[in-house]
Amino acid sequence: MSQEQQKRPQESGHTHQQDPIKYGDVFNVSGELAHKPVKPEDAAMMQSAETRVLGKTQPGGVAAAMQSAATLNEQAGLVGHRDVNEVAGDRGVTVTETQVPGRRIVTESVGGQVVGQYVEATPVQSSRASAVRESAITIGEALEATAQTVGSKPVEQSDAAAIQAAEVRATGSNVIQPGGLAAMAQSAASFNAECQNPQDKIKLADVLTGATAKLPADKAATAQDAEGVASAEARNNPGGATPGGVAASVAAAARLNQNVNV
Repeated sequence: MSQEQQKRPQESGHTHQQDPIKYGDVFNVSGELAHKPVKPEDAAMMQSAETRVLGKTQPGGVAAAMQSAATLNEQAGLVGHRDVNEVAGDRGVTVTETQVPGRRIVTESVGGQVVGQYVEATPVQSSRASAVRESAITIGEALEATAQTVGSKPVEQSDAAAIQAAEVRATGSNVIQPGGLAAMAQSAASFNAECQNPQDKIKLADVLTGATAKLPADKAATAQDAEGVASAEARNNPGGATPGGVAASVAAAARLNQNVNV
């Protein structure tokens, strides 16, 4: 499994601890969460979420990393045993999985920010001739994974640009399909730009749920596809790529497909 967003607590310069180990020391996160210390109840919530969704906590996974950091903080007397970080407590700790043929994509988040995403193999009942084909994650399936990981995010122009690039890559056509994913995403981004009420904004899940069925054609995601989608998203998002967003999901699918020689 690939745990790309996770750092090791001991790499963070806290050998002689004076300050608590923060989320930004362990994971690739930003904003308020990055400056918050990892606390014991945060780790307990992630362990519970992993067990509930995955059946057990993952060795060397997100919950284990959080537990290690929280234990060091507690041993140093910097946090209490029952302490909980307000970001994790208020916004939640989640583990989600997206099933695709032969694989499942697991995404773990704290306070709405992705702290870990990896892919695991699952049994596929298929003929030998179709096994390789079915093990490949398509662009449409990667978009569906986005709907599950950051589906509550309002659609912005960078999302629309990434979705358009993904549709072009999936279909092999530069013609935007009327009523297709790219057209829906662009309409949603334009609407959201004018919408004053956050609750009324169109979310990524509204556009990307069932993405595979909405595409006129689909294909296995490749590194070239991932680069094209990431470039489109980056051009329209000076703040950087969205963790768990369209570009990140297509990149994760492409990495998996490279591993199975698609």
